[in-house]
Amino acid sequence: MDITVGGKAGFAATGGQPFKAGQPTIVFIHGGGLDHSVWALQTRYFAYHGRNVLAVDLPGHGRTAGPVLTTIEANADWVMALLDALDVETAALVGHSMGSLVAFDAAARYPARITALALLGTSIPMPVADMLLDSAAEGEHAAFDMVTLWGHSRDGQTGSNRAPGLWMTGAAVTLLERSGPGVLHACLKAANDYRHGLDLAGDITCPTLLLLGERDAMTPAKAAKPLAAAIPDARVTILPACGHMMMSEQPDQVLDELISIL
Repeated sequence: MDITVGGKAGFAATGGQPFKAGQPTIVFIHGGGLDHSVWALQTRYFAYHGRNVLAVDLPGHGRTAGPVLTTIEANADWVMALLDALDVETAALVGHSMGSLVAFDAAARYPARITALALLGTSIPMPVADMLLDSAAEGEHAAFDMVTLWGHSRDGQTGSNRAPGLWMTGAAVTLLERSGPGVLHACLKAANDYRHGLDLAGDITCPTLLLLGERDAMTPAKAAKPLAAAIPDARVTILPACGHMMMSEQPDQVLDELISIL
């Protein structure tokens, strides 16, 4: 679905169903350097069960025009501008990794417009290793490799997905390779710099799920404890033996948890 946001081209996948005015809407927000396709195994269900699905490409990603936005707040404002462009007053937000910070920030600053919130592979702060930041700043392929390897559990790296023929690490690195110059670094730096989020957590008023991976090496489950404690009535679920890229590693379990909150 092509959408003009702030005078520029934007894109959101709709799960195979047309956008219908007046239907409840769920916005899915990808992580840094990725795009809407990471949600392909979750969004179709909601699109066929009475929900509008908007799996967005953030600015500078996928089919949405750049430049890439360099702060979490700017990305959150873009998401809200996209809703305005479609005359959507309220929506649920689902975000993964950097996208979880975007969803969180939007829910904290626009609480009246967010009906439910799911934060996958999240923590605040979300520190990024200097080695990864430096490699991404230099445009080295090693940055893609680090994100791919650290982002998958051991099972995820050895082909244990239930979908026959799905090569998780190969798909992940290929998707990162498609990102534009400097995009991954800008996203990693935005996540690393977003340090004040816990101060906003008390402003979130909607039902909230933190969905974490037991073997997540990028945003360890224990790192989410301060955020879980700061959001009123937040619920935490930890997926056993799961890494950071949970949407592909454990797609059915992720969908079940999203159904429970959305």
